[in-house]
Amino acid sequence: MKLIRKILFPIVPIYYLVTWLRNKLYDLGIKKSVSYNFPVICVGNLSVGGTGKTPMIEYLIRLLKDDFKVATLSRGYKRKSKGFQIGDKNTTVDVLGDEPFQFYSKFKDDIQVAVDSNRSEGINILRRLEDYPEVILLDDAFQHRKVKAGFNILLTTYGNIYTEDFVLPTGNLREPRSGAKRANVIIVTKCPKDLSKSEKVAILSKLKLQNHQFTFFSSIAYADEVFSNDSSKNLESLPNFTLVTGIANAKPLVDFLEAKNLNFEHLNFKDHHDFSQEDILKLEKQELIVTTEKDYMRLKQYESLKEKLFYLPITVIIDNALKFNEIIKQAVKR
Repeated sequence: MKLIRKILFPIVPIYYLVTWLRNKLYDLGIKKSVSYNFPVICVGNLSVGGTGKTPMIEYLIRLLKDDFKVATLSRGYKRKSKGFQIGDKNTTVDVLGDEPFQFYSKFKDDIQVAVDSNRSEGINILRRLEDYPEVILLDDAFQHRKVKAGFNILLTTYGNIYTEDFVLPTGNLREPRSGAKRANVIIVTKCPKDLSKSEKVAILSKLKLQNHQFTFFSSIAYADEVFSNDSSKNLESLPNFTLVTGIANAKPLVDFLEAKNLNFEHLNFKDHHDFSQEDILKLEKQELIVTTEKDYMRLKQYESLKEKLFYLPITVIIDNALKFNEIIKQAVKR
């Protein structure tokens, strides 16, 4: 794969020019963006792959849901439905997609969870509802320039900061680094919990912030227990188990479990993997399965896995969380 990316390096300037020109047309107003007179917060990234958007959306939900009517709006990647869909008691993962279904499963009637590949149309439908949301959180919409969010949160991972990356196909960036200027807040995610002040200063010097931008550092906290629909188990008391992942980067999870000296076999699938019948038959032979919360949303529908399937939740810890929370709440009030 790395060799192919190197071979495709001559395409990089073409991809760069096309994406740069597209952004410039939006910046100049030649291509039109729709803005709104109510709070629309976008969480996204410049790169492909996992930067922690899902736990960040969940953080914002918890922060805002007690004071505002909150809705999430996602594309619903790999869902089997079409058009606008909104979560209800009959909703399945095939209707919403794994990440939105995770939001709905976790927060139920506390929020509204919707999907629509056309974000502007999805926003319009949400706002026409009788019980319309006061705040809309856009999941993975930083490149969706047809919608001009009132507040943009850009995520970049500690292990692959966008300033040290290239655009596709050789690198992982969906658009040039200059796109980061649209962000109000930049969060460096998946940081070590003991990240030093000098490391933070070094990263800040690379990001070269604009005057209007704030930067925060966040880390991932794994739970002490694994959960199923109706039970839980202490993580460190688990016998041998099979770890099943279908996420962009499973290394932090694997490192965490290995650091606890747990015994497991790792079945690693690509991000948003559609589990085939052959995959399920293989999983049925395992004694105990631990997976991510996102993968659990796709796997829990199989009755044959019900007694052996558990997920390990994660949460986001933001350094200087009080300041971050205040910035978000003030943005919503404005």
